[in-house]
This record gives sequence, C-alpha cells and structure tokens, in this order.
Amino acid sequence: MADELKHVFLDAKQIRALAHPLRTRLVGELRLDGPATATRLAEALGTNTGATSYHLRQLAEAGLVVEDPGAGHGRERVWRAAHDVSSWQRNAYADDPDATAAADWLTGFQVQNFADRAEQWRRAQPDESEAWRDAAGISDYILTLNPSQLDGLVKEIDAVIERHRRDTDAAAAPDSRQVLIYCAGLPRVDRS
Repeated sequence: MADELKHVFLDAKQIRALAHPLRTRLVGELRLDGPATATRLAEALGTNTGATSYHLRQLAEAGLVVEDPGAGHGRERVWRAAHDVSSWQRNAYADDPDATAAADWLTGFQVQNFADRAEQWRRAQPDESEAWRDAAGISDYILTLNPSQLDGLVKEIDAVIERHRRDTDAAAAPDSRQVLIYCAGLPRVDRS
C-alpha cells in the first residue's frame, strides 16, 4: 500500500512564503517529479540556479521543502517537498492582512494553473491514445447545498481520491501515468 499522504494546513508564515510564483512552481515541480537539485529545478523551470537556491532556502525556512538526506553528492543539495498536499482557508488569516493577501494570490494562481493545464490537455488530445481521450474529461454539476453539505461532499470526494491513490496495482499498470485531479466546490455568485 502507498505511503500516507503528508498534508499541511498552511499557517500564516507558510502561506506568505508560498505566495510567490517561483516558490509555488518549485513546490509543484518537487511534488510532480520528486526530489531534485537547485540546478535541475532551475533547468526545468527556466530560471537561474541562484534564484532557485534562494527560494528553496526560503521555502525550507517555512517548512515547505526539506533537504533529502543522503541523496546528494559532495556539496550538492537535493530537495524534496515536505508535504504532498497543501490546503488553506482564507478565514484562517483574518487577523493577518499579508497572509490574507497571500491566500488570495495563491488561490488565483491555482485557478490559473488549472486553466493552463486543462488547455495543455485540450491541445494535446489529438496526439493521445483513444483510451486516454475517452478516460479524461471535465464535468460540471449544479447542486443546491448548504455549507455543511458541501463540506461533507468534498470530504467524500477526497476519500474516493485517496482510495484510488493508494491502489498500487493500478499504478503498476503499463499504461499508468500521473493524472491531475482538481476538485472545486464553488458557490454560485451572480454577476453584478
């Protein structure tokens, strides 16, 4: 069975540290592709090693990345994400305007990231196998729920996703690859 997910509810210091384009991309890259050096991360993200090293140290100071002990050679430092999942609730930072602004920025970044990845998939579909084209998709549902019901629904969806994540037999199949699952339960807001 796969290891337990390491989950962090971002505190004010962590969300302020993560609310930076390169830092958010660094954590994402480490989660997607595993431990890496600052040099490899700089190459993957199209930045320079000095900036990458600096921002990795800032993320480490906030407890969001850690050095992977014994993975490097000589002075080489290998970094890994400290957590598999980060979450936040804007209300948790009500007494900290900088953390609230960071939460708003990070939420916007995640929405844009989803839109970018969905567009990448849309453009790549013609070159994908029929099996992957049939399996992948985006759906929208309209439900009428109260906050407690929405919270319960999201928790149920999380449990289903966790069950599938832990299914090591599926991950071992020859046609397996990383799949990005996005779940958003958003109350309708009428345009003014």
